[in-house]
Amino acid sequence: MQWAKEEENVRRLRRRIFKATREGDMKKVRNLQKLMLRSRSNTLTSVKRVTQQSGGRKTAGIDGETALTPAKRWGLANQIQEDKTWGAKPVKRVYIPKANGKQRPLGIPVIRDRANQARVK
Repeated sequence: MQWAKEEENVRRLRRRIFKATREGDMKKVRNLQKLMLRSRSNTLTSVKRVTQQSGGRKTAGIDGETALTPAKRWGLANQIQEDKTWGAKPVKRVYIPKANGKQRPLGIPVIRDRANQARVK
């Protein structure tokens, strides 16, 4: 996989969106944003960000899945690219202690949802 090429494709699209926004061409902005969401390069870089670069890459959600091997990452990218539904799965609830001794809930989404969030971001 040529990551530099994929990241450059995403960077180029972001520049185009920024330029269209600055020019006030909202129709072009919306079209470019839709193109970004369907982009294979954007999907691959978001999967890479979630599974290799993020600090929570080894943290599994409610499904117990992490995509740490190249084959699993590729499968996750294909699944996200082909899946047209944007419905999120339930989050795993973990309670972490607060400074005052009480506990607060922390929601951990499944890896597919984290990759979709990165893709939209």
